[in-house]
This record gives sequence, C-alpha cells and structure tokens, in this order.
Amino acid sequence: MAFPERFDSLPDYAFPRLRKLLDSHKAGAEPISMSIGEPRHPMPTFVAEVMAENVSQFAVYPPNEGTPELLAAISGWLNRRYGIDVSNDRLMVLNGTREGLFNVAIALCPEEKNRKTPIVLMPNPFYQVYAVAALAMRAEPVYVPATAATGFLPDYASLPAEVLDRVAIAYLCSPANPQGAVATRNYWAELLRLAEKHDFRVFADACYSEIWRVAPPPGALQVAEEIGADPERICIFHSLSKRSNLPGLRSGFVAGGVKSIARVRHLRSFTGAPLPLPIQRVSERAWSDEAHVAENLALYQTKFRITDEIFAGVQGFQNPDGGFFLWLPVDDGEAAALKLWRETGVRVLPGTYLSREVEGDNPGKRYIRVALVAPKDEMQRGLIRLRDCLYR
Repeated sequence: MAFPERFDSLPDYAFPRLRKLLDSHKAGAEPISMSIGEPRHPMPTFVAEVMAENVSQFAVYPPNEGTPELLAAISGWLNRRYGIDVSNDRLMVLNGTREGLFNVAIALCPEEKNRKTPIVLMPNPFYQVYAVAALAMRAEPVYVPATAATGFLPDYASLPAEVLDRVAIAYLCSPANPQGAVATRNYWAELLRLAEKHDFRVFADACYSEIWRVAPPPGALQVAEEIGADPERICIFHSLSKRSNLPGLRSGFVAGGVKSIARVRHLRSFTGAPLPLPIQRVSERAWSDEAHVAENLALYQTKFRITDEIFAGVQGFQNPDGGFFLWLPVDDGEAAALKLWRETGVRVLPGTYLSREVEGDNPGKRYIRVALVAPKDEMQRGLIRLRDCLYR
C-alpha cells in the first residue's frame, strides 16, 4: 500500500521527541514542567456560567463562520485594541489558531507561482504547523534564520529576488514563539511593502499579542491600514488560548480581506470543524471583556520582574519583549535539557526541536525554551534550579 511522501521529512513532533530524550531518566528532584506553553493562570470566572446557560445548544449545528454576536465581539475588540474597523465579512471564527494557520494556507496558497513551485517563508525557529501547511500544498518551505543577528525576526528582504518572486505566503509570529521578539510598526510596513512588490500574502500569527513587557505590540492589520496596503495581502490570527487562559476552548479567529475570507469560509463549509455554539457564546463574552486580560497581563509582568532578578548577571540572558517564553543560550540544547532534568527535575524544551537545519546549521541548537506558565512560586523555584544548574 502506498503512502504520501510529502511528509516524510517531518521529524517527530517536539513533545514526543522530548519524552524520548527524558523519560527513561529519573528526575533529579520533584518535577517542574516548563516545556509546554499551556497557560496555567486562572481562566475567566464567567466561563462556567456562560457554558451552563448555553449547554442545550450542543444539540444544534453551529454557524460555519461564527455567530453574528461573536463576529461583532471580535470586530469590537479589534477596534478597541488596534483602532481599526473590520466588518463581519472580513472575519471567520477558528477552531483554534493552529487550525486556521493550516487551513487558510490550503484555501489561499496557489498551486503555482510564476509557473514554478510556490514558496512558503517561515522564521527559523518556528511554530511547526507552518511547515506542515507548506508541505500539504506541495509548496517549498524556506526556513529563514531568526537569530540574535537579525533581532530574532527573519530578514525576508535579504532573500534573492528570484526566491521572493516565487513566494506565495510568508508566516510571521509576533511576539515570536520561541524568542519573544516583537515586530515593530516599521518591520510590518517593510514586510507588507515587500509583499506588494513580489505579490505574496503575509500570515501574521498574533497568538501572544496580549502578553508584553513595556507596550502592546502593534498589529499587522493595523499597520496595513496605516500604509494603505491591499487588505487581501494579509491575514491575522488571534486566539483566546493565551489572552484568556483558555487553551482547551480551541477558539480563535482569522481576519483578512473580503475575498480571502470568502474563500476560507467556502472551504470550511466543505471541511467542517466549526466551533460548537456554547463555545462560541463563551468566546463572545471573552472578546468583550478586558478585565480578566489586564489581570493576566499583570501576572506575567510580575513574572518578568522575578525573572530579571533571578538571571541578573547571566551572560546572554534576555527577557522577552512579549509572549511567555525564555529563549536561553546554552552550549547544546538537548544536553542542557537532559542535564537539567536529571539533576533538578526541571523540564524544558531543546531549541533544536523548534527549528530546522539549513546548510549545516540549526539556529535552535544552542538554546532551550522555558515556559513561564506555572504559578509564580513554582516558576520561581524552577528558574532558580535552572540558573544554578546551567549557569553557576
């Protein structure tokens, strides 16, 4: 029996790889998990109430694109957050942003670009669904280094013109996973102008947009409107997972141009996976409420201050501008993760599991990713163990 070959180059997913690395070894102390970006702050108090009020709506099929009330709540949030007016026909609700980042590529990536195999650009390291979406479309994934030398954001403009002319989609996550770098207004504007020049789309993954240190990150759609870019040129993806501590709700949205979203909705009508109505009702409330978001942000900003204190004087340490990961330099990420587990029980993710080797170099090899999601005291214990084990 034949199997498709287009996914044969995929390594094991990051967390099965981590289990293979660590689980045959005994933890050196009471385990503290800092490997997965699963928020552990309290979820909003209204979730159970709204879900209970609407539980009977599990008995009916939900609207494909989202309820009018949910689309209005999202539109209202975009206006409050970014000062932009986005009509309901430019929005679609997602069953988690990962679904959207994959399926929107299927809906919008052309089969050819200038009579050649299309290219999908992504930063390296990157969120793994970007590569799978490219391979599913038989496009060529191109991994562009996002290292300290480039401010931990990819320098897409440095690519040769013959490469850029084949690009169909460029993914960018800001704040970045795993490095926490934030794309400035100028960065977004230059990327959108590059997209106009070479005729490709930008997929802006803004999953971590509501977790930041000093100032809220600018939005790609906001900048697109400011510079008069074609709204069909960009799709933005937002989620309640990190903003509202609701990763299990699997609720997000995509916003873009009317034509682009019409194609995405059309594909969804065939492939399914709309959000159940009780989840949409909870989402309506979550996008309309900022109090719980402010409380969540305050908790993370306290954690950033604790992290600054713990790692003061550690060479190469840099707290993120946004998001909730530390991207810590080490000699070898796998060796450091194994040492840390065996000696302290702290579980972190080797950076190489989030990146690809290109021309003999893997930009994540000399890093570990540390998630600051645990309760404050547990996080503090874990970081002190990590510092004393790896940096002293």
